[in-house]
Amino acid sequence: MARRIATGAAFGGGGIGLLAGAAVGVVLAELALAKRTVGGAGASPQVPNADGLYGTAYADGTPPLRLGMLGDSTAAGQGVRRAGQTPAALLASGLAAVAERMVTLRNVALPGARSDDLERQVSVLLADPARTPDVCVIMIGANDVTTRMAPTTSVRYLSTAVRRLRGAGAEVVVGTCPDLGTIEPVYQPLRWLARRVSRQLAAAQTIVVVEQGGRTVSLGHLLGPEFAANPRELFGPDNYHPSAEGYATAAMAVLPTLCASLGLWPESDHPDASRDEDILPVAKAASAAAAQAGTEVTGARAPWALLKHRRRRRLPTPVEPTPNGSHTRP
Repeated sequence: MARRIATGAAFGGGGIGLLAGAAVGVVLAELALAKRTVGGAGASPQVPNADGLYGTAYADGTPPLRLGMLGDSTAAGQGVRRAGQTPAALLASGLAAVAERMVTLRNVALPGARSDDLERQVSVLLADPARTPDVCVIMIGANDVTTRMAPTTSVRYLSTAVRRLRGAGAEVVVGTCPDLGTIEPVYQPLRWLARRVSRQLAAAQTIVVVEQGGRTVSLGHLLGPEFAANPRELFGPDNYHPSAEGYATAAMAVLPTLCASLGLWPESDHPDASRDEDILPVAKAASAAAAQAGTEVTGARAPWALLKHRRRRRLPTPVEPTPNGSHTRP
């Protein structure tokens, strides 16, 4: 199915539906109940602004690395109240620590965004050639599923965004669609459908991203066993967006791939069998990644892809932006 979606995107198709069975009355009733329940009291309506300079301790005259963040509310960091708790800030701090170099962060993600907003977000990031990012992280897809955007349309927008960023010289890492079947207020049978369709979209995203020269990290399962086992800890007050601890869990999974894309992490073209790594056809690698948290897929020799399970690194203490662009610890 993921390969069919990706192929449909490449050739302009739009008729492959993810939620063909969602017209059943009981499913619609469950969806209505979930919408009333999700986003309850305690949600933070404002997204902290984490833009600025990170790793000022490494200032040595070397120009800072430029990190761009794109996507939806998860990329923006909705659900937390401090800038240093957002995934973009966590990744910028972690990248600075690994590179031992300052990092300039620019986050153009928008809560509620679908993949069709990526065209605008990429244009904002590339508007000034002097500020073209060295690397970009994209987190997108959940709103495509909940609004029933055609999956071929969804991945076509993502493919175009990755192609534009790569054409501008930026490395690209995509955190694929989360597993919406883990959201606590969602009940059966909608939970099963949400899990199935979000994983299908994540796999299709992986195929088109790898084909455009980017890398992916599956976030779906991170909103699986860990979130399901600790919903009060890893979900935020609205029971939908991750909490600070949840964002940190996702950021730890993305950071090794982010660093590897810039040559800052040990790389090997040989899979480690002890870590269930392998070289597989792209579609099979995408399917396997969608089912396991934190799995990286990067292109090998076409049509093959390298499936990796990188060792996670603890994130440094989060930092908070100040008006002058420097940062202080909370």
